Amino acid sequence: MRRFQRLSLSIGLPLLLLVLVPMTASCQQIPPTHRDLAYDDQHASQRLDVYLAKSETPVPAMVYIHGGGWRGGSKNRLPQWLSNAVAQGWLSVVSVEYRFTDVAPHPAQTDDCLRAIQFVRSNAAAWNIDPDRIGVTGGSAGGHLSLWVALHDDVADAQATDPIKKQSSRVACAVSFAGPTDWSLLSDIEHKHPAYRQLLGYQPGTAVAEMDADKMKDVSPISFVSSDDPPIMQVHGDADDIVPIKHARRMDKQLQEAGVTAELVVVPGANHGVAGAGGDAGKRASEFVRETIGKK
Repeated sequence: MRRFQRLSLSIGLPLLLLVLVPMTASCQQIPPTHRDLAYDDQHASQRLDVYLAKSETPVPAMVYIHGGGWRGGSKNRLPQWLSNAVAQGWLSVVSVEYRFTDVAPHPAQTDDCLRAIQFVRSNAAAWNIDPDRIGVTGGSAGGHLSLWVALHDDVADAQATDPIKKQSSRVACAVSFAGPTDWSLLSDIEHKHPAYRQLLGYQPGTAVAEMDADKMKDVSPISFVSSDDPPIMQVHGDADDIVPIKHARRMDKQLQEAGVTAELVVVPGANHGVAGAGGDAGKRASEFVRETIGKK
């Protein structure tokens, strides 16, 4: 079923400028059930925390990818809407750490997130997670990574000797808060933040004409949109000058044209603080996840 919604939220999100920051909330955090589990062995950062809901039957799970300009941030705190869902017992959450750009440029970050999803699926039975109801979410850089892994083709390798690599990397839904979607926009709109270039291994200030076009295409989630993609929700402030809203609008248009279930929530007057996933934006995200993977 095709469902296209354009919502405008007049919500009290903080308008303090957040520069590609992780999604956080000034609220009580729940402790993880499992902490610092290694999902790969290439780098010490390849760890994740698991927050398991208390349920007698398998529940859906959201993989949370933090922001921080692909160069900072931490998996150690969840946005409140995810903490609430775990406490309410209807959703488990896995918070992922990944290699930063000072360790390796793209595709290290996307490779890590794909691997983390495969790792979660390989442990689904032990963690009482429904392997068919795994979604992904994040803000800013985490929003970009969430969209990238949600739209990319499955990387499962049936011939692999590593059992984790045999698992599917596909997800059942994605929620992006202020995530970049299309690096070709660097030619159309000024992007002052150096992280866009650092993600591809370039120095801050590198001219777009000097950047590899294939790398810019491959890092852009919009490049992988196809008709078989899962439901996608984007939340974006129309005054965001770190990730201009044109990223979200262009992605939304591409999803519509492909026939993908899509929802774009525009927050009037809000800037990059939307990446924090607070207030009514977080509530709407929770509703979206309930609608898409909350019920079997």
